Amino acid sequence: MEERVASTAQVRVLVVDDHRPFRFAAAAVIGRMPGWEVAGVAETGEDAVDAVAEVHPDLVLMDVNLPGIDGAEAAARVSAAVPGTRTVLCSTYRLEDLRIDPHGPGIAGYLHKEELGAPVLRALWDRISTAA
Repeated sequence: MEERVASTAQVRVLVVDDHRPFRFAAAAVIGRMPGWEVAGVAETGEDAVDAVAEVHPDLVLMDVNLPGIDGAEAAARVSAAVPGTRTVLCSTYRLEDLRIDPHGPGIAGYLHKEELGAPVLRALWDRISTAA
């Protein structure tokens, strides 16, 4: 008889946003996605850098506009602290209206907050997790 091994592969996600409702909404979406789990939440860029070093997520969903260091700076610090962690910046603004370089250090992608949903997150992860 062939033995089956259950897949324990998880996409571990850290949600970083200074607005509590978005943190809860993102965590709820991720929590309902098979193969995905919420590794933690943070409110500031500095908290995100500390949390990444502790929980080692695969993906960080990070607001662009945060108190203290902004999302772009935090993404660079996350990448330096835990190489291989992918950070996707999020905002209610269109990317072209933001003053960030979407190809800056540590930034793997951008997600408009209105697009947050399981199919979009899966497609985004599939694209960025295989990028060199």
